[in-house]
Amino acid sequence: MKSPLKDNPLRNPGESLDRQIDELINGKAMPYILIIVLSFIFAGFEWYRWYFEVKPNPIVYTILAITVTPYCLLKLLSIRKEVRHLSQGRDGEKAVGQYLEGLRETSAKVFHDIPAKGFNIDHVVIAKSGIYVIETKTYSKPDSGQPKVIFDGTSLKFSSGFSTNKPLIQVEASSNWLRTLIKETTGKSFAIKPVIVFPGWFAEPTSDAKSSDIWVLNPKGLPTFIANSKEKMAAEDMSLVAFHLSRYIRSYKED
Repeated sequence: MKSPLKDNPLRNPGESLDRQIDELINGKAMPYILIIVLSFIFAGFEWYRWYFEVKPNPIVYTILAITVTPYCLLKLLSIRKEVRHLSQGRDGEKAVGQYLEGLRETSAKVFHDIPAKGFNIDHVVIAKSGIYVIETKTYSKPDSGQPKVIFDGTSLKFSSGFSTNKPLIQVEASSNWLRTLIKETTGKSFAIKPVIVFPGWFAEPTSDAKSSDIWVLNPKGLPTFIANSKEKMAAEDMSLVAFHLSRYIRSYKED
């Protein structure tokens, strides 16, 4: 019997993170949980034999259970922390994806979780105003004060005291990769607009940020920015790029 589906479906927001979470829980956490459960089952069995005077030897199994449990619990706590981190990122991507879905009413094409070798692009929007590569960064907010990120054109400074330029480097690399992919598949060159969004954070660009090609925004305002920007793409070019990007996503095979 053959599947009636010719191609794989397009991907959902946060799908890569969903897969990582599933791997952490089912692939890494479950063995430690089973070890703990089995060690106590063995110990309980021996205590049962002792209670009913059936040649008991519970001490060995009890020592085993007491020995392996702290190790497994430490591993599980580490996995739990990683799962929470990935879940926060996944939920952020899903929230941004929901904001972007409204752009379809303006004839824009919206794609989520575009896979590539060693990385993925959170969202791509193909609109009349151009092509946008959107990376979502779901950072925890400070316990007090306004959660603000200041973009000066070369780095991101957070009200929590953290400063980095890694998201800027990432979104530029993703934009260059997509530009190359589109050129190879369509035979045409298109400008790519790199965008970084921070759910729950107020984004404040400085005057120096005007010289940067990167947008740094709160995701709530992104659809408006895209919809109100000057038109640059013809409808046939939008359809061409969307067709080839969709074809790439559907045919992509995970390593």
